[in-house]
Amino acid sequence: MRIEPSGQACGAFVTGLNLARPLPGGTIADLRQAWLEHHVLVFPHQHLSDEDLERFTLYFGGFGQDPFIAPIPGRRHIIAVERKAGEKSPLFAENWHSDWSFQLRPPAGTCLYGLTIPPTGGDTLFANQHLALEVMPDRLRKRIEGLQAIHSARAAYAPDGLYGTHDAADRSMTIRPSAEALETQLHHFVRAHPETRRLGLFGCLGYIIGFEGMAAAEAWPLLQELYEWQGQEAFRYRHRWQPGMLVMWDNRSLLHAATGGYEGHDRLLHRTTIAAS
Repeated sequence: MRIEPSGQACGAFVTGLNLARPLPGGTIADLRQAWLEHHVLVFPHQHLSDEDLERFTLYFGGFGQDPFIAPIPGRRHIIAVERKAGEKSPLFAENWHSDWSFQLRPPAGTCLYGLTIPPTGGDTLFANQHLALEVMPDRLRKRIEGLQAIHSARAAYAPDGLYGTHDAADRSMTIRPSAEALETQLHHFVRAHPETRRLGLFGCLGYIIGFEGMAAAEAWPLLQELYEWQGQEAFRYRHRWQPGMLVMWDNRSLLHAATGGYEGHDRLLHRTTIAAS
């Protein structure tokens, strides 16, 4: 096994492994340490079945719960991130976010495996939120320390949300909007990573709709300022996909966002969620 850092703000490429075969415990432990260090691991040139993807996911924890999106037929824990060549609906997940941060126990990580990859476009952006906190100006850091953020899926998955009932007819993915998306959950905005204890920012505008005890008139401009700070180029790794690539990332350390630029081409990836430990 060889691990080569991306040279950007996070991310590393892992080669020398065949993930279609079971991995020994020592290798899994080494991968976990690399994951915690680099936050994004990329495994190119893999040929994985759905069973292989599920087995790999379980090396790092149980399956997380994926609300509002139906699993693929015959599977409970794999969802398809899909877009057809002629699709006109809004691009899925193009804003910065940490997956399912509105849950009581948000997932530790996500695995995404590329099946049908367009010849151009479709990069995934990752932003290192440990680094975003560490170099944050003191004036901004003082404003956020001790704040609890209010997380909710309402803007995306409520019946009148971005992926609401009006959206289903024009989308390849099977999204299931629900009034459950209106629920809220509190998480500290500055928090220690559950395993490394390294401080970082958790979540951003989108799934965060405010701060506990702060008026909306004050919270909204603060969230907008933070959003611009959190996703800036200095904190990013830009991942360029190829067929057969498996990418796993740490939702506790990162924000991520999809990009477009592949109009006229099909795109299909299979995704699993790693539950919080």
